[in-house]
Amino acid sequence: MLGAALLGAALLLPLPAFSARKPPVPEIAGKEADLQELRSRIEGLRRELAESESNKSEASDRLRESERQISSLQRELHALAEQRSRLQQTLAELARQSGQLENTFLQQQGQLEKLIYRQYLQATPDSLQLLLNGSDPNQIARDLHYLSAIARARADMQREIRATLDKKRALAADTRERADELAEVEAEQKQRHAQLSHQREERKALLSRISDRVNSQRKEIGNLQQNEKRLSLLIERLAKFLAAQAAKPRPKPAAAPASGEPAQAGNKSIEPARPKAVEVVENRFDPETSSAQFAKLKGSLRLPARGSVAGRYGMPREGGGSWKGLFIRAGSGSDVKAVAGGRVVFAEWMRGFGNLLIIDHGDAYLSIYGNNDSLLKQVGEAVKGGEKVATVGNSGGNPESGLYFELRHQGQPIDPMKWASVK
Repeated sequence: MLGAALLGAALLLPLPAFSARKPPVPEIAGKEADLQELRSRIEGLRRELAESESNKSEASDRLRESERQISSLQRELHALAEQRSRLQQTLAELARQSGQLENTFLQQQGQLEKLIYRQYLQATPDSLQLLLNGSDPNQIARDLHYLSAIARARADMQREIRATLDKKRALAADTRERADELAEVEAEQKQRHAQLSHQREERKALLSRISDRVNSQRKEIGNLQQNEKRLSLLIERLAKFLAAQAAKPRPKPAAAPASGEPAQAGNKSIEPARPKAVEVVENRFDPETSSAQFAKLKGSLRLPARGSVAGRYGMPREGGGSWKGLFIRAGSGSDVKAVAGGRVVFAEWMRGFGNLLIIDHGDAYLSIYGNNDSLLKQVGEAVKGGEKVATVGNSGGNPESGLYFELRHQGQPIDPMKWASVK
């Protein structure tokens, strides 16, 4: 009874107005200009390369917008999943704080009940009446002091209860707000999933109509060399731009058709070399975070995707030329992870390589990830070694699901297997 009366009295106490807490805004103004400049320069480079391409129509180009849209929707879903996870963690923390406050409130309520009960037992004596009754003045002083202390303790406890109630109200409002945000995120996720399913169906239907043309163009002599030349041109221009941006004078990368490969004329459709194509290597490891400079990671890198290393650097390719990197067979949708820390300098669809991602690791080292189903990072974003940056696919007209991976230094391709370990 007394507890109920006490709670009712406490709720009648005046409460200060609640003001919603707003999360701190991260200070990113200093980086906005640099990021905007980088993205505009890369976008200009992409347009320049597109304008300089041959007018010859590629069947895979008809898949371009569909594969771009799939990548974009996947990136949005990835961001929404991260936001949903953060909101769920926030709600769990708010629930924990609410439980703690509930325990504190119950303890405070119990203490206040005891104080009121003591005050009730002592009543509130009249000082004059006590003197007239002939009571001991010293005892009267002690009683009055004790009752005064109880009154002060009661007032303090009431203020503490009022503060606890304020915090509970603030937490309740914060919880409602975060729950509403979570519901919005989940609704948006559902919408994006529907759009992604629709887009995948459209790509599947389009691919079934043009698959013969895609396969025949993929086998055309010289088609592969054109794709490689296009990538080399992109890498060369990126290298120049990055060197200028870093304000470090570096020698102009030589135009790179070769890197020790046999003459293309004698390499057009060489299948005899395939039996010597080395055994297929299985990679079961993921890249890891490292603070070392990229050059010091030679021999200890992990490949960016788990799967079978089918195409190997320097071996002949169907369609002419030789591999400038690796092809790692992997299931569609599996993770592609950055081999080391760096910054994304290209994230766009490109003929022959589909959804292509390039990471700058500094000191003129670049890692290249092609044929992705989706790109989860954008130009200018910093990444850590082992961080998920894309998902495996077969974009760009690739006949099977997997990741095309290259390492380049000063624009020139280098053998990834001399840098990576699969043991």
